[in-house]
Amino acid sequence: MAASSDTPTVPPTAVRAPGTRLLAPRPPRPPHPLRPRATALLTRALPALGLFAAVRVLGLVVLAVWAGAEGRSPHQLLSGRWDSLWYTDIAAHGYHWPGYQTTLHTRGAGAHSHLAFFPLLPWLERGLHTAVGLSYADAGLLVSAVASLVAALGVFAVGERVAGRRAATLLVLLWAALPIGVLQSMAYTESLFTALAAWCLYAVLRRSWITAGLLAALAGLTRPSAAAVIAAVWVGAAVALWRREDRRVRAVLGALLAPTGLLAYAGWVGGLSAYLHVQSQWGNGFDFGAAYARFIGHQLATNPGAGLGLLAFVGLVVWALVACVRQRQPLPVLAYAAVIVALSLGAQAYFNSKPRLLMPGFPLLLPPAAWLATVRLKRVAVTMTLLALSSAAYGAVWLLGPGPP
Repeated sequence: MAASSDTPTVPPTAVRAPGTRLLAPRPPRPPHPLRPRATALLTRALPALGLFAAVRVLGLVVLAVWAGAEGRSPHQLLSGRWDSLWYTDIAAHGYHWPGYQTTLHTRGAGAHSHLAFFPLLPWLERGLHTAVGLSYADAGLLVSAVASLVAALGVFAVGERVAGRRAATLLVLLWAALPIGVLQSMAYTESLFTALAAWCLYAVLRRSWITAGLLAALAGLTRPSAAAVIAAVWVGAAVALWRREDRRVRAVLGALLAPTGLLAYAGWVGGLSAYLHVQSQWGNGFDFGAAYARFIGHQLATNPGAGLGLLAFVGLVVWALVACVRQRQPLPVLAYAAVIVALSLGAQAYFNSKPRLLMPGFPLLLPPAAWLATVRLKRVAVTMTLLALSSAAYGAVWLLGPGPP
């Protein structure tokens, strides 16, 4: 029998709870404002992330084969050399070694102190060890692996905003295929720092000032080169104030937050002079490039080929920075790149560490990435394949060599 026109009908989406009246369907929950944006970014970046992972896997395979041929352990090379040992020791024992008390109220090994190494990576290593039982060395490798992917996504995000999607994909590839790209897979701080720096730059470009300040503060607990990240936040905030943008109060708060991590660690050490003293014990410091210039001069006099190679390296870095200016990159990105270059070339440090110090300076790769974006795909594929193979081979040779990476 058909129902009359005044007989109530049950909507198909309605729900009747047992023993209760008819319940109307719940309205859909409004989507989180960040989720669609983040999902869309990740979708656009998937090709770049896949290519990045392929380049890094290639590097690890070449290293494993080469190290195996020499009877050495690739795991030990990636997690148990030089700085990696210091980070895992801090993770396991804190900033203390039994038996030696220094004037800086900590324990160290002779003139070399743990205080030269910032705490964020050891904290993460200790957290993973406590939470899931990984060894400190394996925890460092896991942090680096995850951070490298997060860094690659952040590099893509910044590159896309500055130069477009195709250039951003090539930017990630170029960063992965750097000659010392193997560092992105080591238990070092390069990947972690680049991840924080890239996302801080992205937050600055989006005027998310509190996020930018917090990320810069975390970068300040990772490496002293956080000064470049802080500079980017300050320049971005200054531009926002100059233009009288709506979020000026947040810009000021972000600028105030940015140096807190670096200042907190320097204060814990005993102040800036105490930290500089620790660095001087390691033979590090900032002398505006005087020591590096003397080293290049010595090489030119004794080994002209090596000296010319070093001059070409410096010239290439300076050219890349000038190209960034000519590309009219946003002022915060330029400030970040310029300070990274200044800290890397002006540092009084082991010459072999210069490329490592420059690795977080991914904006320097934006001009060649933008140019490659205009080249035919076949030529780009050949070029990037050659670069990836060269990076894998060089990384293995460099890591298997005697000098500290």
